[in-house]
Amino acid sequence: MQITRRKFIANGALMTGGALFTDSFWVERYFIETNEFYFGTATKNTNNLKMVQISDLHLHALTYQLKELANQQNKLQPDLILITGDAIDKSVNMGLLKQFLQLIDNKIKKVAVLGNWEYQAEISFIELEDIYTASNCDLLINQTKQYSFKNKTISITGLDDFYRGNPDFDSAIKEYKKSDYHVVLSHCPQYADNIAEQIKNDINVDFILSGHTHGGQINFFGFVPVLPKGSGRYLKGWYNNNPKLYVSKGVGTRALPLRFRSRAEIAIFNMAS
Repeated sequence: MQITRRKFIANGALMTGGALFTDSFWVERYFIETNEFYFGTATKNTNNLKMVQISDLHLHALTYQLKELANQQNKLQPDLILITGDAIDKSVNMGLLKQFLQLIDNKIKKVAVLGNWEYQAEISFIELEDIYTASNCDLLINQTKQYSFKNKTISITGLDDFYRGNPDFDSAIKEYKKSDYHVVLSHCPQYADNIAEQIKNDINVDFILSGHTHGGQINFFGFVPVLPKGSGRYLKGWYNNNPKLYVSKGVGTRALPLRFRSRAEIAIFNMAS
């Protein structure tokens, strides 16, 4: 059977469109990639202090992929899970957040900060904090807490959301105690520039963790049509600022239920213990 040139092109376009549709609506949204990093003398073969960043869940349903994400944490048994905002974007989904957190081993310590959508959805922060507390999670709003793991101390500074809240790094670090490691959580990466201006010589910050951008969510080979306010000049991955900044592409989506060249992710950070 002979195929005409026009039909060949049409079939090729159909196959390409189908592949892009599958990638955008399924692969990049639901196959969550894991990016892992090592600092100092930490390697794959050393006993490390391990932290996992989960950002921008935007929980709308407790999907198979989210259940697998919870199972992954239970197997990994990190010392800390860091939730960098936008866990939910509707107050009616508070119960989903509770169910998701209940899937994760309660012995694993967790720390969370607010994102812009917790504000925009007018979520009760008292109720939100109760849900987090029941799951061994501290909600930090312009606060610093020190934790001890494997004979090492780590301070986590959690900042209020830059876009909708009132972040105050100077107030947050008043509670800082000298620690082996210090990580700052700020949902919107743009605030990293403010932190760089406010940081004091006696306060060491190993790196800042942010989310918010979804890595662009839709990225046409370098062209990103829309980035949310509060992104600043940041998109995804590492930025060699002082202190360094990591911007997570996050897990969920907002506005459009698709991703293109911006696959959902979690990040693992290994520090020498």
